[in-house]
Parts: sequence; C-alpha cells; structure tokens
Amino acid sequence: MTHARGPLFIAAVATAGLLLSACGSETTGTATPATSDTTTAETTSSSAKASTTASAPPVAAGGNVTAPGTKLKVGAQAVIPYTLSDKSGTMGVTLVAIEQGAKEDLVKFGDKAKNITPFYLRVKVENLSGTDLSFTSVSLRGLGADGKGTGVIISGDTANCDSSSAPKTFTTSGASYETCVLSGAPDGLKVAAAEYNRSEYGKSPIVWES
Repeated sequence: MTHARGPLFIAAVATAGLLLSACGSETTGTATPATSDTTTAETTSSSAKASTTASAPPVAAGGNVTAPGTKLKVGAQAVIPYTLSDKSGTMGVTLVAIEQGAKEDLVKFGDKAKNITPFYLRVKVENLSGTDLSFTSVSLRGLGADGKGTGVIISGDTANCDSSSAPKTFTTSGASYETCVLSGAPDGLKVAAAEYNRSEYGKSPIVWES
C-alpha cells in the first residue's frame, strides 16, 4: 500500500474536500495561521449551495451514484464516480468515524499547531466498478458542528492517523482498504462532520454528519 506522508499544512483555504486522485509523490507544505478570509469564503460557499438545485451526476459503472447535496450519517456509504487520466470507475466511500486526537500528536509540527486540536476521519473505500483504481487516494474536509469549515485545513500524518492510498490490488469489485484523513479545529471547537465537494459536487457537496 502506498503511503502519502508529509508535514502538517494549516491554511485558511475553505475549498478542500474529499479528493479522489492518483498519488505517488510525497506531500509537502507549510503552516499558515487561519485568517478572517475563511469566514468570507465559507459564507460565499454556503450561499452558492443554497441557490443550487442538486441533480444526480451521470451513472458510472457500479450502480447509481450519490446525488449532490445528499446528507448522510457517519457510517453510511456514498457512491462516487471517479475519473482521472487513465483511471475511471466508481468508489464506495464511508466515513466510519470521527475521532478526537491528542494535542501531543501535533507537537512535532511546531508552534503553528499549538492552538489546533487534531481530529481523525476514519474512512473505508471500496471498489464498486471492478475497474483499475489502484494508487488512487481519498481525502475529506472536516466541518464544524455548524456545518461550516473549522477555519483550518491540515494535511499530513501522525502516529495515530496514517493516510494511505489504494493498494495495487485495488482493481476488482469488492476490493477495499481503510485510511485516515487528518483534520483539525482550533482548541475549543470540534470536527463534527465531513464533506466531499469535488467535481460535480463542488456546489452541492455530499456531507456526512454525526
């Protein structure tokens, strides 16, 4: 199984979501404190979602896909189409759990993480289409209890949250693997939900709620 490791990345960007992509290079990044720009971006994003009528994307191999704007409970599976370069098919993505980590897990990332509490998004990914989806990867965007971004985006790994890509055997229907997506919130807040807002879901994400 390929592991995409890298340093902590903290930013005020509010546009990262569940990312299905081919991987193979190491993650790099720097730490930047959140700013008020996040609130503006989230307000704009929320307005766009409210004015968009959800419509189902084209059906991909593996069955009907989950419609944009769908809200699921943690533990439920979303069926998501995937196309990138020579990879195409359908994945079942399940947010299995949201776990609060220990602040000590971020010590190695320095002072810019000292006011951040880590949260671990435990994810199960299943190949539904039986096509070659090896070495693809999945990432989620953590949301607060209010359904908005927490103001920070973290990427990387900790000892208790190892981000893994699909193994080379992820080529048959029913094949699955588990991964962890590192998320975070300012101290005193929580990651209570997560969303997928890529591709046709950009204006109307799939959201998993606790």
